[in-house]
Amino acid sequence: MKYLVIIETGKNSVGAYVPDLPGCAVVGDKREEALGLIREAIPLHLESMREDGASIPEPASTPEYVQV
Repeated sequence: MKYLVIIETGKNSVGAYVPDLPGCAVVGDKREEALGLIREAIPLHLESMREDGASIPEPASTPEYVQV
């Protein structure tokens, strides 16, 4: 499965989260670190959901840009 990851850059850190997997989020010092951490976090999050008996959501989020 391929999940959309949102990257948010702050003044001192970079966050990454998966909209289709609530609670699956990480923070790193740089973009590359955040991407590496979220790549590790997604399978762990899915494993935890399975262990808890939760259903795994199909990827549903898609990006769209709106020019203003």
